[in-house]
Amino acid sequence: MRDYSNALSFYQQAIEICRNILSPIHPDLASVYNNIGLTYDNMEEYAKALSYHEKAIEIRQKLLPLNE
Repeated sequence: MRDYSNALSFYQQAIEICRNILSPIHPDLASVYNNIGLTYDNMEEYAKALSYHEKAIEIRQKLLPLNE
């Protein structure tokens, strides 16, 4: 089906919902960013994909416990 623009629209709505009700470093927000990155990967828009994957990684790194 590959309706990427529609998928991106729903992901943007998901980001707004997450920002309103969750912590800015919540794993669900990281998942949405990752999914947007995957969508841009499929669209071959790699610079945009990288940006969203980096946002997801940044959140996930903050959630990991520090190695002692």
